[in-house]
Formats: sequence, C-alpha cells, structure tokens
Amino acid sequence: MSKYFITSESVTEGHPDKICDQSSDAILDLVLEKDPFGRVAVETLATRGLIFVAGELSTNCYVEIDNIVRALLYEIGYNDSDMGIDAHSCAIISAIQEQSKDIAIGVDIGGAGDQGMMYGFACNETPELMPLPIMLAHKLVRRLAELRKANIVDYLHPDGKAQVTVEYADKKPVAISTVILSAQHHNDVSNEQLHADLKKLVIKELLPQNLINDRTKLLINPTGRFVVGGPQGDTGVTGRKIIVDTYGGVGHHGGGCFSGKDPTKVDRSASYMARYVAKNIVAAGVCDRVEIALSYAIGVAEPISIDINSFGTAKVDESKIVNALRKLFDFTPQGIIDKLNLRRPIYKRTACYGHFGREEEGFSWEICDMADAIRRETGI
Repeated sequence: MSKYFITSESVTEGHPDKICDQSSDAILDLVLEKDPFGRVAVETLATRGLIFVAGELSTNCYVEIDNIVRALLYEIGYNDSDMGIDAHSCAIISAIQEQSKDIAIGVDIGGAGDQGMMYGFACNETPELMPLPIMLAHKLVRRLAELRKANIVDYLHPDGKAQVTVEYADKKPVAISTVILSAQHHNDVSNEQLHADLKKLVIKELLPQNLINDRTKLLINPTGRFVVGGPQGDTGVTGRKIIVDTYGGVGHHGGGCFSGKDPTKVDRSASYMARYVAKNIVAAGVCDRVEIALSYAIGVAEPISIDINSFGTAKVDESKIVNALRKLFDFTPQGIIDKLNLRRPIYKRTACYGHFGREEEGFSWEICDMADAIRRETGI
C-alpha cells in the first residue's frame, strides 16, 4: 500500500498578506462596478500603521482609494490602534499610474495581458472536487473569523492561520495526521481557555471524525502566545499566498497571483478557466483527478498550448480529452471573460478562504454545467 502525506495551509482575513489581497481586489471591484472595462493591476503593502497602494489603473471613473482601504480594515476588525493598525487613523499612501500603452496595444484587440502559464486542478476527494487538506484548512480559519465576528469567542483578534496534514494510502485520504491552528488573541486569555474553546468550537466541529485517530496531533498556538499579529507583527504584500489561494500545494502553479488584476490578465482569468474545465472533466467522470495547463503570449488571443495530466485516472486517451476541450471551450481572454462573466465586482470575496472550491454566488468557474457535453464529446 502506497502511503504519503499532503500538507496545506490557509489564513484568516486578518492575516497581513490577506489584508493586501482584499485591498487590491476591493479597489478592482469598485472600478468594475463603475467601469466594467476598466484595467486594473494594483498591489498593496501593509505594515504597522501604514497601507501603501501602488499599480496601474486605466478607467473612465474615479475611485477613492483611501476610503476603500479604511472600509476594508474596519470590516476585517482592525479598528483599534492597540492592534497596530487602525482603520480610522492609519496612514494610507497611493502611487497609481495608467497601464502601459505598449501593453494596451495587445489587450485592446483581445490579446492576453501578459505571457505565462496557468494551471487548473480538480479531484474527487471532496464534494467541491478539491484536495481535502486545503478545504479543511480553509474551513478552520473561516470558522475562526465567524466566532470572532459573532462575538461567540470574544477574545479573538483578526489574524490567524491553520495547517492540515492528511495521510493518504493508495491515493485516498485515510487519516488526518496533524492540525495546527494559530489564533491571535487578547493578552488576558489563558492558554487553557483558548485551547479548550478552539478544540470544541473549531476543530471538533469541522474536522471529519472518521479521519481522526489516536495518532492525530493537535497543535494550538504552538509558540504558546499570539498577541501581536496582523501588520504589527508582519509586513503583508499582495500575492504572497498564491498556494493558499489555489490548491494548497497539490499540482502546479504558474507563479502569477490573482488579486488586484482585472480579467484581461490571464494570470487570473485563465486560471479560473482552467479550474472550470478541470472541475467539469472530473464531474463528467472522465478522470478522477486532472490538471489543466494553459500558456499564453502577451498580445496573442489563442493559448500557445493546452495540455492535461490525468495522473493515470483518465477513462479515455488524454489526447482525445484535449481535442474535446478545444472544440467545446473558447480559451481566448475574451472568450473566458464572456463564458465566466468576469467583468463584475465579484473579486473581494475571492481574496480570502480560497478562489476555488467555493460554490457561492459569483464563483462562476465552480459551476459544473459542461459535464454532459464533455461526456458526449469524449464518448464516456
């Protein structure tokens, strides 16, 4: 029996890197709300008492970046100077310019906004057709935020993270090996209370009990203290949690981040399309596990290459699957934007708790509406 381990992590919306991802996407959303054809490429940096926003905007509308960022910080829960950054009083600096006209030449005629390779992945381990470790990690940190915002656990602060290690046997998850849960907290709470509350209200409530055994390790705030957090404890930057955003380390990643980029940037839109196609392939029963690889050249509409890896699970020859994909899907930037309806202000919600495996309003790349067509085209 072949055994191995897969580890994935996720972080809360108050993590400094996620503040930056959400800030960049909140700016994108407001531009798209006013100008659906606006071009946006925005990066954010967060440190103690300071948010710095830089990048390119080409739009016919005006957005007040200062107000957007302050509203986001308040929503997350950074509304007290004792936390190291306060929505009301922190400094916000912006350095915004127009998109390069050299890039716009290719994008204006429907070409890709940059070169690069993008990947999409799906597997039948979970109902969401996602790897189990990253789905569990997302659920843990999302629960931390829910407990804090509902004041069920009144000593929690916005920062936090989780890491889940799953043991596999013959490519199937058989046990949860280790769970690490780190939650920022008020200075006055005892470790005993925090451990008891998080075990009861987070870990035991969310983790599948059939995968927990006497060898499962639970590590809660393993340093023993997590009072200083957020931008006070660590500088955040847009795009530093790309593995958290995708598949938790399972499969490949092209290297480009998603947040702060409008859908003409194939870093984002083609990654969404690759996930959409991969999920529909698995939903169709053509593969149990599949990775889609797309590559683009700047200014060129059609992808340079389309490839798949079924990890030996395909029911038909992989070349037949690729031919079916070329026939059924339009992989040009404009085709992707139209198919997934991406010129909408839907992106701030994607910037935390994963871009994939979210069967929620606006996550059009998670809809399995092409499974029947793929089944027919491949002869399954």
